[in-house]
Amino acid sequence: MAHTFGVDLRGIIDLLSHHLYSSPRVYARELLQNAVDAITARRALHPDAPGEVVIEPIDSGTGGTLRITDTGIGLTEREVHDLLSTLGRTSKRDELGFARQGFLGQFGVGLLSAFLVAERIRLVSRSAKGGPAVRWTADSAGNYEVETLDEEVAVGTTLELVPHRDSEHWLEREVVRALVAEYGELLPYRVTVAGEVLTSEALPWLDDPLGYGARVLGVQPFDAIPVEVPTVGLTGVAYVLPRGVHPGARQSHRVYLKRMLVGDSIEGLLPEWAYFIRCVVDSSSLRPTASRESLYQDETLLAVREELGRQVRDWLVRLDATDPDRTAALLDAHHLGIKSLARVDDEMLRLVERWLPFETTDGAQSLRLFKRKHGTISFVPDVDEFRQLAPVAHAQGMGLLNAGYAYDVEIMDRLVALDGPAAARRVAPGEVLAALGDPEPEVERALRDRLALAKDVLERHDCEAVPRDFDPGSLPALLVTNVEGERKRDVEQAGEQADPLWAELLGSLVSAESDASQRLVLNCRNPLVRRLAGLHDSALVELTVESLYVHALLQARRPMRPKDTAALNRSFLELLDRAVGGHA
Repeated sequence: MAHTFGVDLRGIIDLLSHHLYSSPRVYARELLQNAVDAITARRALHPDAPGEVVIEPIDSGTGGTLRITDTGIGLTEREVHDLLSTLGRTSKRDELGFARQGFLGQFGVGLLSAFLVAERIRLVSRSAKGGPAVRWTADSAGNYEVETLDEEVAVGTTLELVPHRDSEHWLEREVVRALVAEYGELLPYRVTVAGEVLTSEALPWLDDPLGYGARVLGVQPFDAIPVEVPTVGLTGVAYVLPRGVHPGARQSHRVYLKRMLVGDSIEGLLPEWAYFIRCVVDSSSLRPTASRESLYQDETLLAVREELGRQVRDWLVRLDATDPDRTAALLDAHHLGIKSLARVDDEMLRLVERWLPFETTDGAQSLRLFKRKHGTISFVPDVDEFRQLAPVAHAQGMGLLNAGYAYDVEIMDRLVALDGPAAARRVAPGEVLAALGDPEPEVERALRDRLALAKDVLERHDCEAVPRDFDPGSLPALLVTNVEGERKRDVEQAGEQADPLWAELLGSLVSAESDASQRLVLNCRNPLVRRLAGLHDSALVELTVESLYVHALLQARRPMRPKDTAALNRSFLELLDRAVGGHA
């Protein structure tokens, strides 16, 4: 024997309130949606039919009911039984069961949302197709009654909501007015709340896009970009934010579907790189989820995302060609997003190349200017390493660029891919050291003798010292990474835990050069280093070398290990003791 499912209406309402809809406030949108769809259906039969929705909220503190009346197509007695009393059934489908275009609602659960705030619903409707008026009364326990009426009733539907004891505030005038204005201000039909018209036929961003953007965003936008995707009936504006936002910030676009608000925090409408853009759009074909509070992630939305991204990109290209000052201001505010796009878009790469300032040894300047002066863009991929090497490289006439920020290295790689290997190259610290001069022979010999006395100090810090002669003379020492030494140390650590054959293979991959992972480059033009060459007290030599190491470590802005902190304290205290002792 076949059986039908039994449905617990209270359970369904609980499911809607806790898992489908984010708040009871959506009841206003769902009832507006049903009214608008009813008018749309009637005008499909009679194009000159009136289109109006009248909402009468309850008076604050006095109780009563909320009433919403529409001049839509209405319902026959059979439709009342089939559509209002069967969960999930909707009149907005064709004979094959597919959702019809032109209607806001497609899921057949809209009227149920009224039970989020109402204990009882009364509906009176008369169909434009003919027949008597019908009254349908239902309560949240799942009981309903249907009766035909003898009195004359205008074509359309009137819905009355009797609120729950703790839900009266949702049906009061100020709350209802705010909800209807939020969801339905752009609806193409006249909607009134307590006699006040809340809808406007014109799309507000057409007449004053920047003013509307300021109202929506809460701040004057940098610019307003008209956007359009005719294939999905989408029109609107993409607003460029006036100030930078974090790349990880959530996109929050205001989206209308057939002029009914879906939400003002909709994600996925633009590519991730366009995080500095906020859109306000209306579409006739994008698909909402069942809750109608977000968009369905399908191929249509993907195509819209790509097309809107292209239109924003084209605007950037036009701005670059017509208004250099505004282009520079835009890049200053949103350089991360544009740099992100430049990794995959050639025209954006050229825009970045022309306008975006990078930190260089010649000061802040564009890639194009730097390339014009130095030929090849020689860059360092680490901020701290650049800042340590920059004064030395500049003094030697070398041009270096800081590519240590987000997307910088990818942009350099992209330039090489487009313009060839001579466009940009990564500079290792050893190249800068190779350009430094050799010290005077007698100074170098004296220093090496002193450094031999400080062998234990240098080994303690996994470091070797190298004397050089370079400008600026005010810099006593540089601390640079010995890549080969670091690799050898890593291989040795891995080999300790591997079998002998694997350890031997790992050892064959590194050279037999210095084991030290750091090089302390002493500047023989610096007075302190020259005084070190004349010291004979081995304890003072060790103290001075360790002080130079700590100074160079701080100059390089590297994180200090516990032994580095101990060296800093030890060298400072011993120097202080010697100074106090000598003074005494």
